[in-house]
Amino acid sequence: MIKTIKTTAYGDQKMGTGGLRKKTKVMMQPNYFENFIQSVFNTIGDLKGKVFVVGGDGRFFNAEAIQRFIKMAAANGVKKLIIGQNGFMSTPAGSNVMLKNHTDGGFIFSASHNPGGENGDFGVKYANHTGGQVPTSVSDKIYANSKTITEYKIMDCPNIDLSKLGTQHLGDMEIEVIDPVKDYVEMMESIFDFDALKKLFKSGFTMRFDAMNAVTGPYAIRIFEDILGASKGSVIRAVPLPDFGGLHPDPNLTYAKDLVDFMFSDKATDFAGANDGDGDRNMILGKHFFVTPSDSLAILTDNYHLIPAYKNGIYGVAKSAATSTAVCRVAAKNNLPYYVVPTGWKYFVNLMDSKRITLCGEESFGSGSSHIREKDGIWAILFWLSIIAATGKTVEQITRENWKKYGRSYYMRFDFEGLDTTVADKLMSDLEAKLPTLAGKKFGDYEVKQAAPFVYNDPVDNSTTKNGLVIDFTNDAKITYRLSGTGSTGATLRVYLERLEYNDLDQDTFSMLQELLKIAMQVAEITERTGKTKADVNT
Repeated sequence: MIKTIKTTAYGDQKMGTGGLRKKTKVMMQPNYFENFIQSVFNTIGDLKGKVFVVGGDGRFFNAEAIQRFIKMAAANGVKKLIIGQNGFMSTPAGSNVMLKNHTDGGFIFSASHNPGGENGDFGVKYANHTGGQVPTSVSDKIYANSKTITEYKIMDCPNIDLSKLGTQHLGDMEIEVIDPVKDYVEMMESIFDFDALKKLFKSGFTMRFDAMNAVTGPYAIRIFEDILGASKGSVIRAVPLPDFGGLHPDPNLTYAKDLVDFMFSDKATDFAGANDGDGDRNMILGKHFFVTPSDSLAILTDNYHLIPAYKNGIYGVAKSAATSTAVCRVAAKNNLPYYVVPTGWKYFVNLMDSKRITLCGEESFGSGSSHIREKDGIWAILFWLSIIAATGKTVEQITRENWKKYGRSYYMRFDFEGLDTTVADKLMSDLEAKLPTLAGKKFGDYEVKQAAPFVYNDPVDNSTTKNGLVIDFTNDAKITYRLSGTGSTGATLRVYLERLEYNDLDQDTFSMLQELLKIAMQVAEITERTGKTKADVNT
C-alpha cells in the first residue's frame, strides 16, 4: 500500500560537490532522509519508465536507508532498481553499472572519505544518466524543492531481501539484485593487460592494499589476490564495517598512517595503495616513497600508451584548479589538450562526454578516465601496476624520472577544519577584495605576478563557475585558497601551495614550502581570524 506522509521541510539540504553529506544522526532525524529523496524525485519529474542503480559503502544507516529508498521508489512509480547484493556497491562500480545498462541515474549512499558510525557521517550521492555527479543547475533545483516540501510517498511493506541475486518485484517495480563486483572486474579486464599483471606477481612482486574496512575490500581481493595472483593477505582490512573499524577512511598521509609507516619500514612491499570509504580515491606508495596525487596524474598521463585501452591515443587531460601544474607540463610537451576546471568531478563529465578528455584528476587523491564518470581508486592502482610491469621500474624510479623530464612541483595541501562558516566566508570575501592590490608586491623571495579568483568557462555548456582564489608568483609558485564542500559540519579552509623546481629535486616538501606557507597565512590573516596557528591536516 502506498502512503503519503505529511512532513516539514528542513532548510539545510543543499548538496555539496559530491552529494548531500551530514552527520549520521542528522540524516536519521524524522523524515530527513525521506525529504531529500522525495525532493530529488520531485526534481526529476515523471518517474514512470525510469531505471536507477542503488548501492552504498556499508557504513552505519546504509542498510536502513536503502530499504527506505526502495519503498519510496516503488511508491513514486520507478520502473526498476538495480541494487548491489546486500546493498553494497562502490561509487566507481555504480557509475559503470549505470553506463552499461543505460539507466537514468543512480544513488550511492556514502559520505565518501568521511568517518562512519552512528557518530560519524552519512551521505547520498545522486548521479544522472551520465553516471556522474549532477550539474549545479540540477542540485540547486533539488535544494529549492527541499525547502518547500510538504509530503513524501512511501510503500508500506516488509523489507526487501537483498542477499539473494536475481529479480523480484515490489508492486509494479522490478528489483534486480546483482553481484556488485562482477561487472567492475570485467571492465578492468577490458582496460588493462591482466596477463602482464599476472606475470608481474609471478615474478615475486609484492604489494599491500589497504581497503580501510570499506567497500573496496571485496573488489580488491577478487582482482589482486584471486585473479592477478598477489599473495593471500596482500589486501588488508578487507571487510566493510559500519564504522570502518574506527578509521577515518581517507587515503592520505594523515589517516592512512599505518600503511605509510609500513611502507617506510624494513618490511615494506614493492608497492602499496589504499582506497577511501566508497572506492573513488586512491593513494600510491613505493618502498620508502610517497607519490602525491598531482604527480600521480602527471605520471599516468605520461604513460597512457602502456595501457591497452589507451594505446591508440587519448583525447586530452584535465585537472582541478587546486591540483599542481605537473600534468599541464606533461600535456604541453606531448601536444595533448589540457583543461583546468573547478573542484568537483561533475566538471570533468562534460569534457568526457564531448570527447575533449580521456584522463583527469584532483589533488584530493582522485583520478580517473572516461571509462566511467567518477574517479576510480582501483583503476588508478591497476594503472600504476601496469606501468611497473611494462617498465620494470620501481615507483620511486618512475616518479624521479618524471621530475627530471618535466620538473618537480613541490606541493602540499593544508586543511583548517571545523571553522565557523561565518568566519570562513568573511575570510574569503575579504581576501578576494584584497587580491587586486597584491600584484607586484614582494614577500621575501616571492613577488606576486597576479592574484584573482579562479573563473571557469565551460566549453561545452558555456556556464561560468567561480571556485577559489589564486595568487601566482613570478617564480612559478602558487597559492590557492578555497572552502571545501565535502564536510558535514562547519567549514574547512583549504590552502594549496606549489613551488616548481627544475634542478633541486631531492628536498623535503614541507621545508621547501615553509616560506610560502607563512605568506599564505599572512595574506589571508588565517591565525587572526580563526585562531589557528597551524593546519589540522597536511596532505
